[in-house]
Amino acid sequence: MKITVIGANGMVGSRVVGEASSRGHEVVAVFRKQPPTVLPPGVTAVEGDANDPARMGELFHGTDAIVAATRPGTGQEHTVTATTTALLDAATATRTRILVVGGAAPLRNPERPDRLVLDSPEYVPPAIRPIAAASVTQWETCRAHPADWVYLSPPALLEPGQRTGKYRRGTTTLITGADGASRISAEDFAVAVLDELENPGESRHFTVGY
Repeated sequence: MKITVIGANGMVGSRVVGEASSRGHEVVAVFRKQPPTVLPPGVTAVEGDANDPARMGELFHGTDAIVAATRPGTGQEHTVTATTTALLDAATATRTRILVVGGAAPLRNPERPDRLVLDSPEYVPPAIRPIAAASVTQWETCRAHPADWVYLSPPALLEPGQRTGKYRRGTTTLITGADGASRISAEDFAVAVLDELENPGESRHFTVGY
């Protein structure tokens, strides 16, 4: 499978690139700036701006699947609609399935199904509410777009860690463990991304966690 990863330099994107390479896929890793000099086997590095549909269309041509792992910087949360739309437009033009790596905020609170994670201070403290709200906007942008997309929400805590190859899969409710924590390593999150690309599920919005 040929997979194009947008945001290949980020925490999730870099691990998706590595996981895809380890499974023998052909990977096009898209970097906004200078790509690294050393890459895993089977990976081609290219430069490209996610906000440029024409450039993205060039890169998506002949691709079997796209992973959009972009994330706006602090103070740039308002750009999420334009960036997501540009990527979805390009995916539509090339008729390519796109997996959008989103946020946990659009999920339902497992203890309060009537409440989004966005509106749950135990998961979204004030300091991260702007980026959390941006992920809800991102989800709504996908939902309104005709592209062949799937939206993957991480658990509340996503950080570098170990690859165990194990995780639980859910739909639109935040996954928590027996201790009440909602988490997964970025390495196992990448496993979930590749599992979905190789064997697509039925849900257009799903989540994973331990």
